[in-house]
Amino acid sequence: MLTQEIIIKKRDGSALSSGEIDAFCRGVTDGSVSEGQIAAFCMAVFLNKLNREERVALTLSMARSGIVLDWSDLGLNGPVLDKHSTGGVGDKISLMLAPVVAACGAYVPMISGRGLGHSGGTLDKMDAIPGYNSQPDLSLFRQAVKEAGCAIIGATKDIAPADRALYRVRDVTGSVESMDLITASILSKKLAAGLQGLIMDVKFGTGAFMQDYAAARDLASNLVSVANGAGLPTIALMTDMNQVLGRTAGNGVEVREAVEFLRGENIDPRLYETTMALCADLLVLGKIAATPEAARLMAEEKLESGHAAAVFSRMVKALGGPGDIIEKYDRHLGHAPIRHEVRSPENGVPVHIDTRALGLAVIELGGGRRVAADKIDHSVGLTDIAALGEDVGPTGRPLAVIWGRDQAKVSKAEAMIRAAYKIGPASSFASMPLIRERITA
Repeated sequence: MLTQEIIIKKRDGSALSSGEIDAFCRGVTDGSVSEGQIAAFCMAVFLNKLNREERVALTLSMARSGIVLDWSDLGLNGPVLDKHSTGGVGDKISLMLAPVVAACGAYVPMISGRGLGHSGGTLDKMDAIPGYNSQPDLSLFRQAVKEAGCAIIGATKDIAPADRALYRVRDVTGSVESMDLITASILSKKLAAGLQGLIMDVKFGTGAFMQDYAAARDLASNLVSVANGAGLPTIALMTDMNQVLGRTAGNGVEVREAVEFLRGENIDPRLYETTMALCADLLVLGKIAATPEAARLMAEEKLESGHAAAVFSRMVKALGGPGDIIEKYDRHLGHAPIRHEVRSPENGVPVHIDTRALGLAVIELGGGRRVAADKIDHSVGLTDIAALGEDVGPTGRPLAVIWGRDQAKVSKAEAMIRAAYKIGPASSFASMPLIRERITA
């Protein structure tokens, strides 16, 4: 089958068969399809879109382009589950969710990504832990999942290689925003992980990848439809990202907040509510609990009893990090040397936050990437970030505390933080629901 015929068929708006999509993905993986042909295919999909059957076929073909993990030989006594977030500023939920769900009896092989742009990547957060191997070989990954119950790592070259080839071309040819290709990219890696259940955290608002609610909901519906069509039980929650999730933004400071959460200290209510809601639905998907209410009680008990913290410690140790990360996190996760409080010049409450700008302030400090090759300073970031509706002012709580290494960068970050906050009277602020909608198959 000629690759150009497949491209022409999609270019002209016709539906592709699963065989044609399989042939294309095989060619992408073995190199017989050129980058120019990949670019043409992606643009044809971007312009003419895929129907549901094509989306499922593309996702499955990309998942099968490399190793599909099989956990059956490990004798696991629980379901294999995972969570994926579309990303946002301060989103460190994976660091708490994975050990909580594992403490409840599931196994969580979480394959995560790095940050690029205003939202940080889970993998960059894990790299803030000294010695932690975020790119282990598959043997160590499987061993860590079996022994600890969960492992958070980055994708290896053997998992969904067709996705990496497509994304590399999409990134430079204007087709990154294709809903069909985004869906296939996210889910191909999850299907390749050999999961039995998946919870999607799809964010909307000023700090989200997709700020518009309708667009984010369209993505969530696509993800749920395709995942279930491919045989992976999946639910999506639409969660608010109009402010930072938790009180920190930056790699090391977010790990500190996650560890404090697992220790039962300084728990932000919004962070707690989102984490528990996602845990509850995931435990029901995995048939560990019969109802979300029962699942939530189980998750809360495992957190409060310290079982989830113990799982996190085992995971970190299994992947080369310090086994006393929970007890002595202050020793292992140091702050940058400059501490600077940013205060509002006027009294009032934040009534609007440009959350994306706070993420960009972290990048300005050196805590994120402008391009993929940039190196990250894991010790910089923001803490004590003010939430919507909280009293701030010259003598009140700060808008944020900056931890930086360079005074000029700290000053630039301060200006960005001040500009991100709109302050008004408390009477002008109306709170919005944290979880807007739950989307099922």
